[in-house]
Amino acid sequence: LPFLPYPENLKGYVGDDAGFDPLRFSDFVPVDFLREAELKHARICMLGYVGFVAVDMGFKIYPFPEAYEGLTSVTAHDALVEQGAMGQIFLWITIAEVISSIAVFQMLEGSGRKPGDFGFDPLGFLNNKSEEEVKEMQMKELANGRLAMVAFSGVLTQAVLTQGPFPYV
Repeated sequence: LPFLPYPENLKGYVGDDAGFDPLRFSDFVPVDFLREAELKHARICMLGYVGFVAVDMGFKIYPFPEAYEGLTSVTAHDALVEQGAMGQIFLWITIAEVISSIAVFQMLEGSGRKPGDFGFDPLGFLNNKSEEEVKEMQMKELANGRLAMVAFSGVLTQAVLTQGPFPYV
């Protein structure tokens, strides 16, 4: 923000030129941890937006359980809690989080791993790219992830308020 001093701890990170840290979290929390959390939430929201809207547009995975018939993205939560499916999802996500926290702790102790980098690039988006091109791709992921976080919040709010199908008008 132009009227606030530039947060010095952001130097050297993708997107540092924006200098956006109005609450100065980077002064007391490691920036690697903050960036790891931002990328994790961004990736979840990118997938979440597509999944949320896909359900309300009628996309289904077959074989489709009869118990899920007629559910919308908004009503699915309570129905899945009743059936126990949300408990299973919670269990598997907890296990994944515990395992991934090992990589985060190692990164914070200086392993050299960059935030959000799990070495998973099956489509080869970063293969044979220069350092500048890799930085550009990382900035695109960050910008689109930030947009997805806002979009998911908006689509969720609009779906609850309208109780209607996509486009939630």
